[in-house]
Amino acid sequence: MNWPSQRFLDRLGAAVPIVAAPMAGAAGVALAVAAIRGGAVGSLPCAMLTPEQVRAQVAEVRAAASGPLNLNFFCHTLPEPAPDERAWRALLAPYYAEEGVEPGPPPALRRPFDAAMAEAVAEVRPAIVSFHFGLPEPTLLARVRGAGSKVFGNATTRAEMHWLAAQGVDAVIAQGAEAGGHSGWFLGERHVPVSLAELLAQPMDVPVIAAGGIVDGAGIAAALRAGAAMAQLGTAYLATPESRIPAPFRALIGAEGSRDTAFTNLFSGREARGIRNRLMRELGPVNAAVPAFPHGSTALAPLRAKAEADGRGDYSPLWAGTRAAEARVMPAEQLTRTLAAEARAALGDTDHG
Repeated sequence: MNWPSQRFLDRLGAAVPIVAAPMAGAAGVALAVAAIRGGAVGSLPCAMLTPEQVRAQVAEVRAAASGPLNLNFFCHTLPEPAPDERAWRALLAPYYAEEGVEPGPPPALRRPFDAAMAEAVAEVRPAIVSFHFGLPEPTLLARVRGAGSKVFGNATTRAEMHWLAAQGVDAVIAQGAEAGGHSGWFLGERHVPVSLAELLAQPMDVPVIAAGGIVDGAGIAAALRAGAAMAQLGTAYLATPESRIPAPFRALIGAEGSRDTAFTNLFSGREARGIRNRLMRELGPVNAAVPAFPHGSTALAPLRAKAEADGRGDYSPLWAGTRAAEARVMPAEQLTRTLAAEARAALGDTDHG
């Protein structure tokens, strides 16, 4: 029994129309392996890895599973010079005093895709390379394509969808405002949330992958009926044992409190959807004092570490989509197979070729 987008799935080597989202801090080798074993596209978030770590993680995945692997990179521009953090640290000073911590050395920052990463991609030759915040410069993109990898670009608006299609991507990830984590917007002066339904209503000449607010097979089926070739799910996988989220975060997923999500710039300097926590409530989800992305996370690092050690998520980025309360606790491979079975049932035999 074929899927509506069977030819596209065959090109990727996927058995089911599911991409396990590349979630930095939550996804890794174990989740990618489980998703691939379930027939989906597995993903590795690479924006906070070194090229050597990328090579090592790809080798781990390939030793454990055979199937399509997506490597995800960011294409942001690092601000030069580094932004002034004095106003932000002044806002955080009372929290430092309360928690009994001091500012420490800056953590590893998300790095934009560069020549060293392009070299790593050329060596490991993943089935797919996806990009957030636009695409890399043409010479780097050419190296990715030269490795035989399919290129996916992330779009949050109709304009971004058409821009990516004009650059010749193999698929556009339509990231609706319902999605958890960083909004991948890259065109325009500011973040403008657009629903997934509105994005899917835009006719496209390239395959579209639906992302945002999809946590079950019914949601996958609805996306396929709306014209999507696949669905990308992230929040649905947060409750799996393979996810790498800390205990305070894990306790929220699937609970009623996880329905209260909002876009916030507090944890990185750029808008991302997460579960509302103490910092968001007390400083407001968006605050102009936060340094530009990705430097917003630097001053929060000691506060986050202290709170998480105490079992609290007061200063943590609790990235999750609008339907986090519906995420199910089960192994990721089982979840992938369950999602596919639910989608098949929702589509019905008449919708398959």
